[in-house]
Amino acid sequence: MTTEPRHVRLRRWATNASVGVALFLVAVKAAAWIATGSVAMLSSLLDSALDTAASILNLLAVRHAVTPADREHRFGHGKAEPLAGLGQAAFIAGSAALLLVEVVQRLVSPVPVALAEIGMAVSAIAIVATIGLVRFQSYVVAETGSLAIGADRLHYRSDLLLNGAVILSLVLASRFGWYLADPLFGAAIAVWILWSAWQIVRQSLTELMDRELPDEDRARIRAIAEAHPDVKAVHDLRTRSAGPTAFIQLHIEMDGQMTLARAHEISDAVERDIREAFPQAEVIIHQDPEGIDEPRLSFPSKAAGSSGG
Repeated sequence: MTTEPRHVRLRRWATNASVGVALFLVAVKAAAWIATGSVAMLSSLLDSALDTAASILNLLAVRHAVTPADREHRFGHGKAEPLAGLGQAAFIAGSAALLLVEVVQRLVSPVPVALAEIGMAVSAIAIVATIGLVRFQSYVVAETGSLAIGADRLHYRSDLLLNGAVILSLVLASRFGWYLADPLFGAAIAVWILWSAWQIVRQSLTELMDRELPDEDRARIRAIAEAHPDVKAVHDLRTRSAGPTAFIQLHIEMDGQMTLARAHEISDAVERDIREAFPQAEVIIHQDPEGIDEPRLSFPSKAAGSSGG
């Protein structure tokens, strides 16, 4: 039986944990909202309900993204992750819109909050559960670089602020009689949710549009290739990422008098070194004789002094 790679296992565990925590929070927050009637608690419940839908979508997308390349998808299925990120952003923005509608109604007709202690206790439980999930997601993102799990972590991080705001609004409404605190905090939470949705959209579009890897990664790739004693120069370095996989293409220049077999050995050695630094990368290397003029990729640098392709 084939052993599942570690990065795949981590992704699966993270998505399963996300769905489990989301379902638990929906259950306890629904009970708390029924008991308190708080619009801030309702905002938290709506957010958790849509978190559940987004986490299930994320689970399906990550399972698809880690599916090996096949005949119809030679570059793999990694872009399922940024697509899932766009879906998550739509869910999150929808929750903010629903929340703003309720906020307007409560601003027009403020309602006292009942049994605020229940709402505060549930929010505290939600904070503890969410901290545990976010810490695990942070570990998985650091180990795998998963965009989908990173997007999931982003809106669970926003939940920490949301639940803290719920506790504060319940205290102000129940202890000090400031009933407008409840809808005002709900409005602030809605704005934060919309900001989180935009962050997810921006990250997803970056990957879907095949943006280059960060400059520090490109510089590292170039340095690795140029470190080989038989590589005279490197040009036309192109990179992109799709889910867990980075795609790296470059041309290396070598002595034009060496044999094809030796050039192949050098290319294999450079590829191996790059893959050691970027374990989940697909590397394609083109071999050129040193000094041969050929069309080169040339793009304006982002800032004075930055290196070209």
